Amino acid sequence: MSVPAGPARHEPSESVDELARAIVDSGFQVHRALGPGLLESSYEHCLAHELSTRGLEVRRQVALPVAYKGMAIEAGYRLDMVVEEAVIIEIKAVDALTRLHEAQLITYLKLSPYGLGFLMNFNVVLFKQGIRRFLG
Repeated sequence: MSVPAGPARHEPSESVDELARAIVDSGFQVHRALGPGLLESSYEHCLAHELSTRGLEVRRQVALPVAYKGMAIEAGYRLDMVVEEAVIIEIKAVDALTRLHEAQLITYLKLSPYGLGFLMNFNVVLFKQGIRRFLG
């Protein structure tokens, strides 16, 4: 797991750390049940269900406006998931995560009030190879 460079990083609270563990375990459970090879939307639905069964609030496809010179511009950006109004999850089903995928999540963290994000690629043999953690 990696953490972006920058002065704004803050270690999450103990409760957010506990939430992060539940998110990672939920991703693992989904990957173990489904394996690689499906569409991102399939993993998104299943992960949202898994998190919900754990009693966590999950919002999917959350609009993220771009703030520019005091204006909120609806530019069509969407967060795959926001969990407990604290953590962003971006889901991928690609051959390999790239710096562009990382930059996307880092930008979302900068534009949003959330301090923690996970980039989850389900198109891997071992789930731990497809998950990256970022602090805002």
